[in-house]
Amino acid sequence: MTTDRQSGGSPDPAAGLRAEGLDPGSWSNGPHDRYGAHDHPYDKVLVVESGSIRFGLPDLDRSVELAVGDRLDLPAHTRHDAVVGRSGVTCLEAHVPAGTFAAATLRAHGDW
Repeated sequence: MTTDRQSGGSPDPAAGLRAEGLDPGSWSNGPHDRYGAHDHPYDKVLVVESGSIRFGLPDLDRSVELAVGDRLDLPAHTRHDAVVGRSGVTCLEAHVPAGTFAAATLRAHGDW
């Protein structure tokens, strides 16, 4: 599996998402928490607000590591798992209609 690494910082990622017309919610997990592989019927936008997290994309044979300010756009029905970093994580998440995103895309702070 290959790993993509991008990082950055954002003073107010929630404001950036709202400026796109999105309505982000927030969730947090403790250090090293894990999510098994699953998917969703909607496209999803994830932005790391604090900490870090690695998302595995098993059907794409790749993983992406997100740090503060990094964003992952995830199409509907894309299987993904996750491992939270050593300091825990707080993510912003917004849902958009299925078909909005053509491919899983990692966008570093400053690129969105």
